[in-house]
Amino acid sequence: MKLSRRHFLQGLAAVSTALAIGHGHTASISKRHTRIIPSSNVQIPAIGMGSWLVFAIDPENEAELATREVVIRKFLTQGGGMIDSSPMYGVAEDVIGRCLRRIDDHTGLFSATKVWTHGDRQGLLQMEDSRLLWGLPRFDLMQVHNLMDWGTHLPNLYDMKDEGEVGYVGVTTSHGRRHEELIDIMRSQPLDFVQFTYNMLDREAEEYLLPMAADRGIAVIINRPFQRGGLFNKFSRYRLPKWAADIDCENWAQFFLKYVISHPAVTCTIPATSRVDHLLQNMGAAYGRLPDTAMRKEMVKYVQGLRV
Repeated sequence: MKLSRRHFLQGLAAVSTALAIGHGHTASISKRHTRIIPSSNVQIPAIGMGSWLVFAIDPENEAELATREVVIRKFLTQGGGMIDSSPMYGVAEDVIGRCLRRIDDHTGLFSATKVWTHGDRQGLLQMEDSRLLWGLPRFDLMQVHNLMDWGTHLPNLYDMKDEGEVGYVGVTTSHGRRHEELIDIMRSQPLDFVQFTYNMLDREAEEYLLPMAADRGIAVIINRPFQRGGLFNKFSRYRLPKWAADIDCENWAQFFLKYVISHPAVTCTIPATSRVDHLLQNMGAAYGRLPDTAMRKEMVKYVQGLRV
């Protein structure tokens, strides 16, 4: 692990130096932030979108469905890429599929969902059901949700990848649970992606998970970048620091998201929302200057100073 940490820190220093050129703490970046998937060298946008809870609506309710359609349409036109879901999210996949069928141009969509069941046959049936719900020929990414029966599902996913039925293979965790098991899987399996929780207050991933992903060449999806709204509950009553303008942050959402995506091991983060105004705030983090290592420390110090 020491070797991984050393290589990771060397990489972090190199990225930080590159970001700092020409602007003190930050660098001017005029285009959308994208990140490379290490296993393919394909780039995807750094800001994606989750669907937990916010897409849990009555699919037959036209008004509710129309608002989600607008959110997805705006997400794609604003430069978004990954939409992440799961069978665990109730009707979310059905809602996403209905919205996508109303949107003619899916350019830029990176479809990601999960298998969340036990058993070989049940897993295959569930994944096919998800594909039909989304209405897509294949998923860009299929993940094992919360490591459920991963020993059964991963061999099937590798076969599906070899056959071109999915683009990439990954596993997920949430709530900071099962990190030891996840580390063992990252060591032993040829994963393309891992997904776990990371935000300005939940930073355990910085110790092992993020360095290991960087060392192993595994793309990282970050869930709960807002701590499921907890960060807004704690800090939104306060003003942003004046120096937030140095990293082109106009609101707390961008402040929180830019902290996440500025970590060199992070590939994409997936904040969930059902509101267009919140979606536009989130997508603002996909553009403009990002914090370097020194600025990231200042950001953490600032929010820690606000906590009571």
